[in-house]
Amino acid sequence: MEQVRAPRPVIRPPPPAALDRRLKQRLARGSEPIDARVDLHGLTQAEAHDLLVRFVRSASAQGARVVLVITGKGGGAGPGGERGVLRRQVPHWLEAPELCNHVIGFAAAHVTHGGDGALYVRLRRQKS
Repeated sequence: MEQVRAPRPVIRPPPPAALDRRLKQRLARGSEPIDARVDLHGLTQAEAHDLLVRFVRSASAQGARVVLVITGKGGGAGPGGERGVLRRQVPHWLEAPELCNHVIGFAAAHVTHGGDGALYVRLRRQKS
């Protein structure tokens, strides 16, 4: 009789966490660099999602540590009458399986970098 082996468990990184207070302070003061930034506001959800995935993967591959994702605050109502769709969706996208291998954590940006309309995203170092 053949012995059936259980499938290997898939090892996933922990879900993204909030950034620590000191890192946020250093980013706000400018003593910690923002390695790259992407502006998503004005795009449809599909366009924004595709751009975010490409941007995070590219920035991570280039060794970026912290990036700024600008979503906008959602000032105008879209075709469905919703406001701030990207602002609500981007955190979910950052936690999704396609990006969780790249993202350590994220938090709302300081007012000087867009406040509630932007996120600081800390990226994992990629293994060589």
